[in-house]
Amino acid sequence: MNDPFPPSVWERRFERVVEIVPFLTLATSLVISLTSPEQPPGGIPRTLALTALALTWILGARILLPTAVRGRRAAVTAHFLGVLATAALLAFHDPIFVIYCISGFFLATHFAPSRWTFAAVAATSFVLYGSTLDWSRATLQLIAFHLAIIAVQTVAIGGGSIAGIKIEDRQRRYQKAVSDLQTALEENADLHAQLLTQAHEAGILDERQRMAREIHDTLAQGLTGIITQLRAAQRVEDVEDSDTHVALALDLARDSLTEARRSVAALQPHQLDDAHLPEAMTTLARGWARSTGVDLHVEVTGDRVPLSPAIEVTLFRVAQEALTNVAKHAGATRAGLTLSYTGPVVLLDIRDDGTGILDPGGRGFGLSSMRQRLRGVGGSLEIESTPGEGTAVSATVPALQGNPR
Repeated sequence: MNDPFPPSVWERRFERVVEIVPFLTLATSLVISLTSPEQPPGGIPRTLALTALALTWILGARILLPTAVRGRRAAVTAHFLGVLATAALLAFHDPIFVIYCISGFFLATHFAPSRWTFAAVAATSFVLYGSTLDWSRATLQLIAFHLAIIAVQTVAIGGGSIAGIKIEDRQRRYQKAVSDLQTALEENADLHAQLLTQAHEAGILDERQRMAREIHDTLAQGLTGIITQLRAAQRVEDVEDSDTHVALALDLARDSLTEARRSVAALQPHQLDDAHLPEAMTTLARGWARSTGVDLHVEVTGDRVPLSPAIEVTLFRVAQEALTNVAKHAGATRAGLTLSYTGPVVLLDIRDDGTGILDPGGRGFGLSSMRQRLRGVGGSLEIESTPGEGTAVSATVPALQGNPR
């Protein structure tokens, strides 16, 4: 797998420098040592032998060990200790080889970033200064001075090496964060396009559901009332009673036509045009009771406040649907509608003494329509019913206030 953040040009150059520094410092030290006019007896052969040992160790670690093995901590430690040991032998033999000891500082970077970097720098410093110190004349103050230099040098070189690694690591993380951010932006652009498509499709679906609810709440209910009145007109023999039912059917037809036009335009029920919810509910209840013959009691409690149009339309449609269900299915003789303003919420309760509902949690279109409307404004619906003992429908919505008319 390719490294997404390969070493920089500077890093690659420094790694090459670290590789060749031992050869350069060893060669430089050897040349200076061999050209020195002061050579002890047998000094040159000993110098050549120790230099050959050091060169063998460096080449052996570079040639014999595979690349993958050379990077392991054990191999790095062994290579460093070998270089430092041969450097110590050469430096104690000829102090000029302290130049070769400098290689230890470069090799110490292989341990970074860790505490072993400081240990490698400190060990190199001990060999470097220990080989140049005349221990036969060393005083306590001189030794303390050298130890202080070693400590400062260890902190400076080791800390600088680790700081460089940390800075490079932060740069890598920054580059990765920028790359991840760019990838995220591209993914977000694709996601945004998908969301726009889904929102468009959801809008189409919502509009279809809205139209279905409006048709069910207006046209379907109006046609049901018209059919009921026309059937009643067919059953009665008295012309005046028949005309009354026909007149009611005509009124329902006109209201249904008006509601159909308003539904297409997504407007509120005409009962709410010039009145607030309590008055609209009273008008709805009066018309429903007159068309069905069911005794309907209406009650409004609490301090009335103007609600937002969405809340008023939702409660009105829920009441309309619930009363339609009572007329179509309950067979009730009495019903009640209570609108309660309780501060943070508004409650709508519709009760009847009809046959009840076998499955209050059913998924019929009327019940689903009421639940969807209420969920759309943050409300909820509860239905309690016992067969033969009637039904109670309770709607709860937040009392979001609107502008007074």
